[in-house]
Amino acid sequence: MSTRTDAPSAPSTKARQASRTLWILVLLASTAVAAVFSVMFGVRSIEWSDAYAALLGHTDTTEQAAAAARIPRTVLAILVGASLSLAGLAMQAVTRNPLADPGIFGVLSGASLAVVVGIAFFGLTSAVPTMLLAVLGAALAAVFVYTVGSLGRGGATPLKLALAGAATSAALGSLVSAVLLPRTDVLDSFRFWQIGGVGGAQWHTLAYGAPALGLGALICVVSARGMNALALGDEVATGLGVNVPLTRGVISIGAVILCGVSTALAGPIGFVGLIVPHALRLLFGPDHRWLVPATAIGGATLILLADTAGRVITRPSEIAVGIIMPLIGAPVFIWIVRRAKVREL
Repeated sequence: MSTRTDAPSAPSTKARQASRTLWILVLLASTAVAAVFSVMFGVRSIEWSDAYAALLGHTDTTEQAAAAARIPRTVLAILVGASLSLAGLAMQAVTRNPLADPGIFGVLSGASLAVVVGIAFFGLTSAVPTMLLAVLGAALAAVFVYTVGSLGRGGATPLKLALAGAATSAALGSLVSAVLLPRTDVLDSFRFWQIGGVGGAQWHTLAYGAPALGLGALICVVSARGMNALALGDEVATGLGVNVPLTRGVISIGAVILCGVSTALAGPIGFVGLIVPHALRLLFGPDHRWLVPATAIGGATLILLADTAGRVITRPSEIAVGIIMPLIGAPVFIWIVRRAKVREL
């Protein structure tokens, strides 16, 4: 009997792995195409030859110079999209909550408030202190939301965490406005950052932010097996030899780093961490060893396409990514809530 049961499993496992590998390659190709579109299209469309020349470092013509100016924006979109989607996946794994997202849980608002306070009251302008402050604000907001959502009977249920996150996000957003409104100089400089976008990308800030984002992504990659264990429940994970508090804490640190640094670089961009993990679970299943790389690639593609669309559909002006993403994410959020309710019935 064991031979009959095990024989079909090996081919099916290989077929599943081949399918997942194929989808990874498709996602990588989609990201590459989206990156090319990001360089070529915008307020002014640029020919492929000029975009290719700009990638090689040539800025001899106006078109090549315009394409070269879009390259840091494209790199930032890739980094931020990958980071926020990974942070959302990590938060969903830690809380076992399908509604977990850095924006919905107030983590992005915590990072935003910390950055605004640092700029308005302490005159922070350099990249590294701003990123450190954003990470601290994201961490405090995450701890606060999880603590409030854990109060009462039943512990940290998805509904209580979502409500605590929504209330925290609204309160912190009001505090951000209260800090900015009396200071017109700061408000003028950071009103576009507050919306969320990748238009202000600069190579020197990317040079500081990329290693920090790489560290957060590495934590998520190394913790993929731990995410799988947490998905089984704390008791089962403990039975498998997993140190649940340590694993949850390490994954949370990775998510907080990704959220904080991304917010410092591009402002608060919500719903990326909600949309991408849910979409890719339909293709890759619940195994985080595949979901982690797939989510990072998918998030990069989504932000690239959203940013390019925002520059093209309203020429000669543009719509920031922070405005486009809620238009996409709100219907997805409603669908997830309705799906969760149906499962409970």
